Amino acid sequence: MTAVTADLIGSLHNPLDIMEEIVLANEWPHDRSGEEELLAEISGRWCDYRMFFIWREDLNALYFTCSLDMKAAPEKRRAINDLLSLLNERMWFGHFEICSESGTPMFRHTLLTRGSVAVEQLEDLVDIAVSECERFYPSFQYVLWAGYDAQQAIDAAMLDPVGEA
Repeated sequence: MTAVTADLIGSLHNPLDIMEEIVLANEWPHDRSGEEELLAEISGRWCDYRMFFIWREDLNALYFTCSLDMKAAPEKRRAINDLLSLLNERMWFGHFEICSESGTPMFRHTLLTRGSVAVEQLEDLVDIAVSECERFYPSFQYVLWAGYDAQQAIDAAMLDPVGEA
């Protein structure tokens, strides 16, 4: 990820202004529909991830989601909910959920700012979200396409190869 200078922090109050500079520096496709919303896309190993930021000045809170490019059919929702429960036990930061309308799995976190936000905090937010999405994407695929139950999907996705080929 391309870094943005720390000088930017003093001149910007809305963290979306800083996030937009990060997005521009990395040349990610994006749309800024207003002062409170920013949508950006980033390519990952498994798919393109759609990141959505909402700034609530009254709460000093930045709401963030990173959606995986897949949908869970209604008949798979129970299995995905079981998977979400197991995945979230392994999370230190943020959590996974499924959008009730679209069936899209996503990483979600709200960052309380209470003043200014450092560029590094926003870069870390994106790095962690994409890293967790990449880490668990195969688990979602195993449940949705291979018919694994939640525990089998976690076990298969978390398999670490040992030795050399």
